[in-house]
Amino acid sequence: MTELSRRRRFLVLAICCASIVVVVMDISIVNVALPDMRRDLAASVSGLQWTVDAYTLVLAGFLLVAGSSADRFGRRRVFRIGLATFGLGSLLCGLAPGIGWLVAARAVQGVGGTMLNPVAMAIVATTFPVPAERARAIGVFASMSGLALALGPILGGALVDGLGWRAVFWINVPIVVAALVCTTLFVPESRAARVRRFDPVGQVLVVLVLGSLVYAIIESTSLGWTSPVILGLLAVAAFGAAGLLRYEARRTDPLLELRLFRSVPFSSAILIAVLSLCGFAAFLFVTTLYLQNVRGMSALAAGLCLLPVGVLVLVLGPLAGRVVGSHGPRVPLVVAGTALALGGGASILLGPDAPLPAVLAVYLLFGVFLGTINPPITNTAVSGMPRSMAGLAASVASTGRQTGTTLGVAIAGTIVGSGTAFTDAARGVWWLVLALGAGVLVLALLSTGRWAMGTAGQTAALFDGIDRGR
Repeated sequence: MTELSRRRRFLVLAICCASIVVVVMDISIVNVALPDMRRDLAASVSGLQWTVDAYTLVLAGFLLVAGSSADRFGRRRVFRIGLATFGLGSLLCGLAPGIGWLVAARAVQGVGGTMLNPVAMAIVATTFPVPAERARAIGVFASMSGLALALGPILGGALVDGLGWRAVFWINVPIVVAALVCTTLFVPESRAARVRRFDPVGQVLVVLVLGSLVYAIIESTSLGWTSPVILGLLAVAAFGAAGLLRYEARRTDPLLELRLFRSVPFSSAILIAVLSLCGFAAFLFVTTLYLQNVRGMSALAAGLCLLPVGVLVLVLGPLAGRVVGSHGPRVPLVVAGTALALGGGASILLGPDAPLPAVLAVYLLFGVFLGTINPPITNTAVSGMPRSMAGLAASVASTGRQTGTTLGVAIAGTIVGSGTAFTDAARGVWWLVLALGAGVLVLALLSTGRWAMGTAGQTAALFDGIDRGR
């Protein structure tokens, strides 16, 4: 690929950032629309859970294969297909006549999203050949993810109050059309020098494990944990996970490179991604229902209550990135884990009549968490990895984030849909968030010590040897 002019490189970056904004924002923008969807479509709590999770589950299940497909068939080609599919799914969501149709359309959106998230990162990395410039571009691209997640409820609230819940999906269509045209005109085609082989068995097992587990959690409220269906699904998830580990260990080019997990920082980064996004997804799901159904706020007012989260992400995200670059990931991870645990603990005390300033003060803690968690996750995942494995390591970290988001909504919805009073049931979610924050804090300390960094070096040496054919 010929080197592009500076202006065109930053135009490509802007196109990729637009794609990641709509993909990530559609995880959170839907939350403030859930009460209106429930009334308009006569949906159950499990239907609302599936409205969120049908999207994130597809993202989690197919991110890895989408990245390898783009490496093989061309990143611009797959990126354009992803944009068109995402736009079609968004249009279908806005036209859905019932909750089942909406869930199916969300899955179509997810299919498009899998071709945008990792592929856009690869396009950015290949567009900026100078390492320092590439690092800054990737930093801008990564910051868009956290900002989109935080600002989604605010934009969603304005759209729901002004135009109705269907507008949160229709807003994607003109953005996608503009991105599609600009991609055709300005983004060059690129492919990987070495393409990993497809792993259809591993892909089926990943989807089977995640799908069975999430379905069991969501439907446990109506069927009961002792139901033969739920027990069967949990058994399928367990056997699927065992089969995945056994099969992937023997593949030359596995979908899930298990040898990466010999690195303690990498393993911890993936687990931190799952725990942290599980906590934040649970927070978003419960908070929007609390603000609108319990406190009687409009969708816009509920979205504006989450403005502190967005502001802190905007302020702290770049700062956290600089701290990671100069001092390593430990401090931002410790701050993020502490803030998540304190946010969960403080939320336990919030009742229906809690003063609004106290509620907003608690949300500041979640803003601190989200503003400091993303840069160290990516850095810790790829720290010390050879360049040939860095893209795969980052993709696995993204998969961990989406898996955590999916599980957070599934678990939170199951808890608050248990039949008890909403505020009482929500306390169970907040205890869970507190525990997840404590887990992030412990892993932050474990993964950034001298012993842990030594295992990262040993893992990198293993792949260096493999790459040189030793």
